[in-house]
Amino acid sequence: MKTRIRSIFWLMTVCILGINLFQAYWLFQTYQLTLEQFKRAVREALFESFQNNQLSAVEKLVGQRHKGQVTTRVTYQALSDKDSAGPKAFFYSEQHSEASPSRLKHELDTGKSIRRIVINLNSKSAKPSKNADTLARKLSDLFIYRWSGKDQFNLSQFTKQYEAELANWGITDPDFVLDTLSRRARFIQTSDQPAIQRPGYRVQTPLVPINPVRGQFIQASFKTPTVYILRRMGWLLATSVLLLILTTGCFLFMLSTILRQKKLSDIKNDFINNMTHELKTPIATVSAAVEAMQHFGALNDPKKTQTYLTISQNELRRLSDLVEKVLNMAVEEQKEMVLQPDWIDPAGLVQELVQRHQLKAPKPVTFQVDIEPEMIKADPMHLSNVINNLIDNAIKYSADEVTIRISGVSTPDGWQLTVADNGPGIPKGYQEAIFDRFFRVPTGNLHPVKGFGLGLYYVRQVIERHGGTIHVQSETGASDRRGSEFFIWLPL
Repeated sequence: MKTRIRSIFWLMTVCILGINLFQAYWLFQTYQLTLEQFKRAVREALFESFQNNQLSAVEKLVGQRHKGQVTTRVTYQALSDKDSAGPKAFFYSEQHSEASPSRLKHELDTGKSIRRIVINLNSKSAKPSKNADTLARKLSDLFIYRWSGKDQFNLSQFTKQYEAELANWGITDPDFVLDTLSRRARFIQTSDQPAIQRPGYRVQTPLVPINPVRGQFIQASFKTPTVYILRRMGWLLATSVLLLILTTGCFLFMLSTILRQKKLSDIKNDFINNMTHELKTPIATVSAAVEAMQHFGALNDPKKTQTYLTISQNELRRLSDLVEKVLNMAVEEQKEMVLQPDWIDPAGLVQELVQRHQLKAPKPVTFQVDIEPEMIKADPMHLSNVINNLIDNAIKYSADEVTIRISGVSTPDGWQLTVADNGPGIPKGYQEAIFDRFFRVPTGNLHPVKGFGLGLYYVRQVIERHGGTIHVQSETGASDRRGSEFFIWLPL
């Protein structure tokens, strides 16, 4: 049975660990994917914010040129690595001439690594805003950089644009900073590696050029996006934690049930062994007496016959008491114990029990009684049975010479009775279990002390019905043979 339980325990433990490891791996992969989605979102939001910023500049530029009656020739030159998948860098220069017929011309010349856009605008158009819109739409997929020393990049305004774009990507209340960097370069190669690392900021976007001629760039740095990840993974984390709690709870409940069933099985087997032993003793005694009368001429001797009949009668009475005790405990388990409390003198009750045990004890017993005069309200019969049971156990389980100390004192909120002996003590592992029904401290197949494990169960039931408590303090192997001390507290 123990090997089976151990195998089930390890199998279930491996299963639980496997499930938890799988969930942890799955959550980690989901976290990585969500983090990559966040990185992509902040990168794309930065590109789109800057594109929108430049398109606004284009609209403003074209609108201003159309207010006068001069011809503006705007040349945009795209500089980009031919294999780069990132944003392109553009320059433009301006030339002015006299007015000519209104026209809008677009040319696109693609080379191996250079793209050239030539835009000729005539400013005599009556609707300059229409030309500006047309130009903005034509350049909607391009990043425009103004080559001019007069215009300065407005970081504060761009920060607001970036926050708005992040909100469109579902990133609200982000914790980030924007850095403007300078670097000398003829053209920009897009890279996924950040230019700088800020302490505490784990996510950085690639560099975005704001003026590639002067080598000016912008980069966004974010702290750990906990809120974003929790918002995206919240239901996954909650479901995983719930499944983990349910799975572990079921495992612990099943293990507890198995151990409880094993304990009940051990108690049942121990009870059967004790019951068999207890029942066989009177049966064997009566059988021996009957056999003596039948085969050894005891019937011819009235004195011997009477002796054997008395022995048989006592053993049968003892057998009847055992059966009655078991039946009574079964009945008490099914119905609530009815108490009839009354005012009693515990000192007189204990003295009467002491005198009774001194007369019938099979070994020398010394009683030390110290009970303060006090009237308490309790059921006389059941309380007498409780004290009698504790005294009887002290005598049965102690050595050849028994010393029993009984004391009773008043407490601020009740009355406490202590029954102590000099017996062998009770192991700590069994001190709580001794009050369970049918439980007896395991002794193997040896049964030196008769009983069914019902006495202390009855004691606890009576005390709890009175609203009191009972506990034990005991030491095994002590040189001074302190034995066990039972403490009973009853409310006044």
